[in-house]
Amino acid sequence: MALRDDANLLILTSLAGGPRHGYAMIEDIVAFSGVRLGPGTLYGAISRLERGGLIEPLASDDRRRPYQITSRGRRHLQAEIGGMKGLVAAGQRRLKKA
Repeated sequence: MALRDDANLLILTSLAGGPRHGYAMIEDIVAFSGVRLGPGTLYGAISRLERGGLIEPLASDDRRRPYQITSRGRRHLQAEIGGMKGLVAAGQRRLKKA
């Protein structure tokens, strides 16, 4: 899986826990995955996810712009997780044979 796809999934996973602005997403992603996305990677992925209708911005009274996952984004994340479960199961079976 490419880094940009990983960034998309990390952001969707973060936002599945509730709305967050960029810095809060970076810190949440580090907390649950140990991966620190750089600002360029984060905001590039946010832009793609927003264009795809998977996340949406919320109103804000300050310069930080919070985002939330959309219902389409939730369905996408669920499908990706489902596919990963199959990959993990296959990997585990094959490692046991080795």
